[in-house]
Amino acid sequence: MTSKKFTRRDVLRTGGAAGIGLWAAGNGLPVFGQDAPAPELDLPQGAAGKLTVIHRTEYFEAAQNLFRDTVAEFAKANNVELDISTTNPESFGDFLGKMTAAVKAGNPPDLAYTSNVSVPQMHLLGLLEDVNDVVEEAISKYGNVMQGINAEKIGKIDGKWMAIPFIANTTGTFFRGDKLKEKGIDPATLDTWEKRREAALAISDPDNEFWGWGLTVNQGGDGWGVASGILNAFGGHFTDESGTKVEFDSPETVAAYEFVRETYDRNGKYAAMLPPGVESWGDTSNNEAWLAGSIGYTHNAFSVYAASKRDNNPVFPNTILLRQPNANNGDSRDGGAVGGWLTIFKGAPNLDLAKKLALDLLDPANFTPMSSIAGGLFMPAYENLWTDELISADPNYAIIKDQVSVAEPFIGPSWPAQPAAQIDAIRAQGILEQSMGNVIAGRMTSQEAVTDAHNKIVQIFEEGGIM
Repeated sequence: MTSKKFTRRDVLRTGGAAGIGLWAAGNGLPVFGQDAPAPELDLPQGAAGKLTVIHRTEYFEAAQNLFRDTVAEFAKANNVELDISTTNPESFGDFLGKMTAAVKAGNPPDLAYTSNVSVPQMHLLGLLEDVNDVVEEAISKYGNVMQGINAEKIGKIDGKWMAIPFIANTTGTFFRGDKLKEKGIDPATLDTWEKRREAALAISDPDNEFWGWGLTVNQGGDGWGVASGILNAFGGHFTDESGTKVEFDSPETVAAYEFVRETYDRNGKYAAMLPPGVESWGDTSNNEAWLAGSIGYTHNAFSVYAASKRDNNPVFPNTILLRQPNANNGDSRDGGAVGGWLTIFKGAPNLDLAKKLALDLLDPANFTPMSSIAGGLFMPAYENLWTDELISADPNYAIIKDQVSVAEPFIGPSWPAQPAAQIDAIRAQGILEQSMGNVIAGRMTSQEAVTDAHNKIVQIFEEGGIM
């Protein structure tokens, strides 16, 4: 990735504080108008001699506890006071706005472990220290970064690493294998969104409170993944290859919206496969429904898989992991992602100590226990950390390794452009999910919703100085 086309000055020049607010903030309301996410606590203030660490809230508590224990042991070994706290893990929290203020005030936390907060946006806003030396040292110790997670295209900007790949991850696409078997459906044949939708309908039994389709397009991490995955599968996309021309309003995008409209029509063909309230589900909703044994197909981080394994949940032995659905034209959408970044903030009071902590977290003595216990949630971002011992810990780990090793992985929702701050700004505003919600609720036709969303994306680009 390069930042030469889009600079912080570009972002600010057409609106001052308003411009930075549009790009940095992400407080878009959920699609169906349920309560907005609870406000975050204030960020802790960094200070020399006090190691200040913030980390995402995990959906799998055991992994979070191991992370915190590792940081606490590091602080004790280095005889330094520790301040460790959590932050909103999703891009639509107000993390970027608060961090911008902290850096400007000269008292940012030292290190953060985040997932969906945009590295390109943080760099664009001048929030990050160069960590090229840390990543290069990690590579020298633990092998190359997994090529299937697009890490260099996201975290390496103008030839320098601005964030440290911490976790390689892939979204799990899970089906209830026992339910498919009952209907004589071969899971190997379910390679497109359409085929999976038909299978989800076939296995549904609403009279016994079992619904096949455990997916939402409501605003959230899971909703964004489903909405953008459907969009891209139909050939719809936000921009051209340069990332500067909005190309959202197209027949392909309208077709994707029609697929969504048909899928969530409570009076249509697929009504029997829709769980109550799925249109407004949050990120934990499909976890809860899956673990309760009430849905047959979902996309989720491996937290749901890990929890079922840990608790000996009856759904675990019946869980089948599938690859990502292909695009409608047959193109593979396989690939992984950086499931978590370690970032060090501009002006960090304890810069050298923060870099040392990052390497300590990657040490296999600390990382492997987190990876082993987390049931696919914490997988290595470096080749040599994929040991035979780790892979043998779970039959699906080898599938995950294949997905994060893809030589030419799908680039993700920015396709066909490279990852960039302007794409992340679209996500932060919830434009895609909200517009699909307008179609599901009957407020707009598919074409009207696509045109409306297109115009909003154009506005983001104009106010960001990108035309």
